Amino acid sequence: MLAENYELIESIMLYGGLSCLFILMSIAVHDVLKKNDVPMIGRLVTYGVLGMGAIGFLAKGIIELFWLSTGV
Repeated sequence: MLAENYELIESIMLYGGLSCLFILMSIAVHDVLKKNDVPMIGRLVTYGVLGMGAIGFLAKGIIELFWLSTGV
């Protein structure tokens, strides 16, 4: 059973691990910005860059799912 679902388990663990990394990075960035009294525009830029990375990660997953379902 494990050999049959190896790719599925590997994919779930990869996306779960990367999601945890994004969450930990956002917590770390929030802590650094809070401790250093960064102005609002700096916070917006920083969260925007981190958010764009997360959106790119999600878009990659959606595109990959679409391509695999169409047989490309």
